[in-house]
Amino acid sequence: METQELKNLIKESVREVLREERLLLCNMLMPYVSDQEQKELYQKLGKPQDYENEQLIDMTNWLKQ
Repeated sequence: METQELKNLIKESVREVLREERLLLCNMLMPYVSDQEQKELYQKLGKPQDYENEQLIDMTNWLKQ
């Protein structure tokens, strides 16, 4: 295996591990919401499917970077 190929493989492996760990960290930092609290939030703010698309910001890519 070429040196550059090995470097690229290691670099990609490290990126993958960091990505997974960042997702785990995000998941751990999210506060727990009970069913009762979620019900109160829906009553107060409505459900996401009821929102207009203009009101939403898709942050999916933020987590992927």
